[in-house]
Parts: sequence; structure tokens; C-alpha cells
Amino acid sequence: MFETPAIAENLWLMPGDDLRMYGIPFTTRSTIIRLASGGLWIHSPVLRNDKDFEAVDALGPVAYLVAPNKIHSLGVTPWKARYPQAETWLSPGFTQRHPDIKGDATFGVDPPGAWHAEIEFHVFQGSAFLDEVVFLHKPSRSLLVTDLIQKHDPKAQSLFWWVVKKAAGVLGKDGGTGRDLRATFRDRAAARRSRDQIMSWDFDNLIICHGECVRGGAKAAVEQAFSWLGR
Repeated sequence: MFETPAIAENLWLMPGDDLRMYGIPFTTRSTIIRLASGGLWIHSPVLRNDKDFEAVDALGPVAYLVAPNKIHSLGVTPWKARYPQAETWLSPGFTQRHPDIKGDATFGVDPPGAWHAEIEFHVFQGSAFLDEVVFLHKPSRSLLVTDLIQKHDPKAQSLFWWVVKKAAGVLGKDGGTGRDLRATFRDRAAARRSRDQIMSWDFDNLIICHGECVRGGAKAAVEQAFSWLGR
């Protein structure tokens, strides 16, 4: 239901269904943060069942649903249906890709939400494809990344997928930005500025949606993951 041990107080990791994109198997994960107000902030809502929704309800009222990039859309509609009172925040390119899914605000367009004192965000620049929003949960010093950094568990892969994900640069502790995604960054200077902005934040943990999170000492892992950008 929730992953243990928890990274920090008032922050929970919830695994979702395993999915495939272009035939490639992925594990999925949501991050649930309880704000000082008591409301819950849900990063990358994953597909869940009613039993798991009940576990979320036990943590507090769901106040915000966050779609951190235009690819992570599958869980948004069922969560909106379950929690119609929640504000839905969308990545810059989300509405263009999913015009049928309505949001209340768009990152980088609308003013920051009431949660901004606790959770900072940055729209990562430079890609012709990905519109990812990266977050810093200040109380737990945790960086939240969606697809920009992937570290798929080597032990959970068949030999075939181990080889594929290793070649793609998204396997285990050495994982980072997939080679296919790197090719979409046509403005490397803008991407380096985004990387530098993120690296200036005060974080010690790395939470990702696909693979193994880094608990403690995450700055080195993030720096390594973005080493392909150079200086």
C-alpha cells in the first residue's frame, strides 16, 4: 500500500500498477505529502483501487493533484473523480496533449499555489518533447523527479530488459536520463541552467517515479544523472 520505511514525516511513497510504454515495462509511484494545513498534495497520481484510496483518505483530505509532465496522465482522471474538491495542477504541455482532462492551474503559467511555501518547483527547460516539472519538498529536503531520472531495479528485470535498460542508461544506481530522452534536449544551455537551478536547492533525498529512490546523499546521485549535460 505504502512503501516502507518512510523517507520522512508527512511524506509517503505509494506504488502504482506496473505499466508499459512503447512495450517497455515500468514500475510507477506516487508521492503523497501532507502539508502544514493538513491537506494532501499528490504527485503523479497512479492508478489504484478503492482499498488504497481508503488508505489515502486516512492520511487526510486530498487538496492537490499534480501532473508533473504530459506523459503522466493515466491516474489524473480517476483521482479527479474520487476527489472533485482537489485542485489539479498540470505541466505546461499537458492540456495540449490531453485536451479532455481539465485542470485548475498550469505550472509556469499561473501563480504558485498556497503550498509553495513548503514545495518549490521548477519547469525543466531545453527539451523539444518533455515538459517536466521538478519539485523540492523543503521540510524533508526531498527532490521529486518524474521521468528525467530513472533507476530501474536491476534485480526486478529479466535478462532481456536488464540489457535494454542498461544500454538506455536507466538501470540501477548508475541510472539517469534515458538516452532517448537526452536526444530531445536541443537547447543544452537551457537544460544546464535548469540543472544548476535544481542543484542549488537544499536536498538530501531523491524521489523518482520509476525505480529506486535515493535516501540520503542524493546530491551526488543527481549530479551524476545529469553529467551528460556537461558544463
